[in-house]
Amino acid sequence: MELTEWLLTAAERGNSATRLDGRRADGTAWSRGNLVRPLVHGATYFRELHRAIGKQRAGDLLLFTDWRGDPDERLDGPGSEIGRVLAEAAERGVIVKGLLWRSHLDRFQFSEAENRHLGEEIEAAGGECLLDMRVRPGGSHHQKLVVLRHPNRPELDVAFVGGIDLCHNRNDDVTHRGDRQSLRIAAAYGPHPPWHDVQLAIRGPAVGDIEAVFRERWEDPAPLTRSPLVRLRELAHREDTDADRLPPQPPDPSPLGTQTLQVLRTYPNRLLRGYDFAPDGERSIARGYRKALGRARALIYLEDQYLWSPHVVESFAEALAAHDGLRLIAVIPSVPEQDGRLTLPMNLIGRITALERLRRAGGGRVAVYALENHAGTPVYVHAKVCVIDDVWASVGSDNVNLRSWTHDSELTCAVLDEATDPRDPLDPGGLGDGARAFARDLRLELSREHMDMESPPTPHAPDPLCDPAQAFDAFAASAAALDAWQENGRHGPRPPGRLRTYVPPRLSRTTKAVCTPLHRLLIDPDGRPFGLRRRNAY
Repeated sequence: MELTEWLLTAAERGNSATRLDGRRADGTAWSRGNLVRPLVHGATYFRELHRAIGKQRAGDLLLFTDWRGDPDERLDGPGSEIGRVLAEAAERGVIVKGLLWRSHLDRFQFSEAENRHLGEEIEAAGGECLLDMRVRPGGSHHQKLVVLRHPNRPELDVAFVGGIDLCHNRNDDVTHRGDRQSLRIAAAYGPHPPWHDVQLAIRGPAVGDIEAVFRERWEDPAPLTRSPLVRLRELAHREDTDADRLPPQPPDPSPLGTQTLQVLRTYPNRLLRGYDFAPDGERSIARGYRKALGRARALIYLEDQYLWSPHVVESFAEALAAHDGLRLIAVIPSVPEQDGRLTLPMNLIGRITALERLRRAGGGRVAVYALENHAGTPVYVHAKVCVIDDVWASVGSDNVNLRSWTHDSELTCAVLDEATDPRDPLDPGGLGDGARAFARDLRLELSREHMDMESPPTPHAPDPLCDPAQAFDAFAASAAALDAWQENGRHGPRPPGRLRTYVPPRLSRTTKAVCTPLHRLLIDPDGRPFGLRRRNAY
């Protein structure tokens, strides 16, 4: 398998200003020899993060970016509140640096107050945390990364990247009973919303790439905000608005695994003064997806918070239309996070339109599911995962919508494993690439959880879920059994599994007419230059 058939070259990234693609002597836009592990569920990630931070000493480096941070969110029980853990690290002499989205006002149900409190705890302990509003109007910094470096113990270096914020609602586990430290979302999810999410733990040379992503943002010379009112408030409250210099970046960790990892990002085309490291923005997430989807032949497995925007799903639709053996399995939330009288239809309109386009292209080869826990409460799917033909896998902060592909800052990791999977069929896509261990194991782990299936007795035992057609049928059968049990009044034993067939609600023509432009303007804006918008290009 040629890596350039699946991954972007430096030229294809479309951003010559970034330092990412100039870090290696051979000029490749990815790093090889990594050990990448999926951490399914916030509780799994939080425990591992807590242990890793606890091992850091004076002179080590802790870098993080986040969309939202709640200082009292516990990583692993009482005494492990994230604000306290980061403050204690700073007090030990760890160099702690954070970038949090400044956010909109809390009356709009965003995170300004919480982020301010987390930053204050870190700064009081000797760290530094900046509130970053260097975004397009209406946009957000959505990247979720933590990098831990140990100059004298590089074997401990690790980066965490994915969809999990350091905040309330995220600390759920396989039982999906919800985080006890909860924020209410749509009423259907109850007082403690069950939450499904995925993060990556990355070791090896790619840690240096993730650190470089942080350093580009940290060293951006643009002011943290352009708002005169916010800048006056910064002066009044004596807020830290100037980033201190970071120590020199240490050498990349040594290779220790079989995974090749490519860092993909979104940055918008920021008006007036753009990013020094992305003057016209960067859309390598969109470009990376489009390239990988061009090779899809057997199965696209997708977990996504939104799955909307006809512009974005067009890439999936084109793949489905081009190959009549290609199937799509998507796992999404049954109800959007916001269920207000106006916000609910505004959220639904993009999804309904997107699903209509996918089904026109793929018909019965497109299957969309929601999740519920064993008590029958819907599970909010916050994961951002895509696996194509058990070869290419991505996990990150980006959703399948225009906002994530053009407007907000996003970070995802595309992973290709050099290790093939010894289980049949070896080449599900038919292109001679062969199923890869990381991508297949990720898909099977998620699939088994959703269907309450046990793993095979040995790692390389035959597994019918390896076959794309059998996996597609297994999802359909599992959801149908649970649907029928629910519709029949829950008589008899509950069937195994958590899958429910997703049926989009019907919206009137009037609602569609009103909500479609509002969705495009407020919910899913476009951050590309106008020339690219006119050509619908990325």
